Amino acid sequence: MLEEVERWLSTRSWSVTDRPLHQIMAAKQRTGQTVSVVLPALNEEETVGDIVSVIRHDLMCQVPLVDEIVVVDSGSTDGTAKVAAEAGARVVHRDDILPRVPAVPGKGEVLWRSLLVTTGDIVCFIDADLREFSSDFVSGIVGPLLTDPGVDLVKAMYDRPLGAAAGQGGRVTELMARPLLNMHWPQLAGFVQPLGGEYAARRSLLEQLPFPVGYGVELGMLVDALHLSGLDALAQVDVGVRKHRHQDGQALGRMSAAIYRTAQLRLARGHLIRPSLTQFERGADGFEPRTYSVDTEERPPMTEIPEYMKKKAA
Repeated sequence: MLEEVERWLSTRSWSVTDRPLHQIMAAKQRTGQTVSVVLPALNEEETVGDIVSVIRHDLMCQVPLVDEIVVVDSGSTDGTAKVAAEAGARVVHRDDILPRVPAVPGKGEVLWRSLLVTTGDIVCFIDADLREFSSDFVSGIVGPLLTDPGVDLVKAMYDRPLGAAAGQGGRVTELMARPLLNMHWPQLAGFVQPLGGEYAARRSLLEQLPFPVGYGVELGMLVDALHLSGLDALAQVDVGVRKHRHQDGQALGRMSAAIYRTAQLRLARGHLIRPSLTQFERGADGFEPRTYSVDTEERPPMTEIPEYMKKKAA
């Protein structure tokens, strides 16, 4: 490991217990910064309500750390929007945000558009499929941004069990993202969960970043933030254990292809000969091929969007 990364691990990796809530609140009151929590959601009616309820109870009612909770629904066919609204979130449909730009499927698309419908100086992203959710996920990653002006982006780190197996839940991280980062961006080798969906950042950083529309958004954001802000502006906080719904192997393959494409673009801005991935499923007549396109589109930094700049100036 690089000496720079070893130093970073000792100075920019913390535990949620390192910043008690009263210290975080004092920093928020002193600086006057506001906090938005965004949950990107697609068919998460089983979990989204509990997450919203915990955040509202712990971080809006008991202490005023969070100023708004926004659930961005990316086309759910279940009761996600209804459950989220009843729990106290403001629900916005992806297609209603910046309608002049036709929406495409993908998590990064939703995160990008969320900047247009939130107001916080700090934006905190939380996946909507978490189970046994703790508000430490929010306070833990928001805390350093409120207490340390030199920090621009904070990732959550945690154990990810896979069934009864501890620490085996980050399969795409270990097989795809971590090797890519270690080989091509070794300064980022210290991140425990580089692909984790729980992170917070200053709006002033997020609005300058391009957003891959799909699963490559987390890796792309980390690499771009490193180049824009430098390693010392990035941090991570241990928030315990993350329990969520796991995807099957083929879905993970498609996720890996999107992540690889995101890395490739940042390495060379090169051209893919075949931006697709073929996988196989056993059918009645043997193994049958299924070909999926790989996310190749990226959204520009929000500072290039006239509607955003007009809203910001208002």
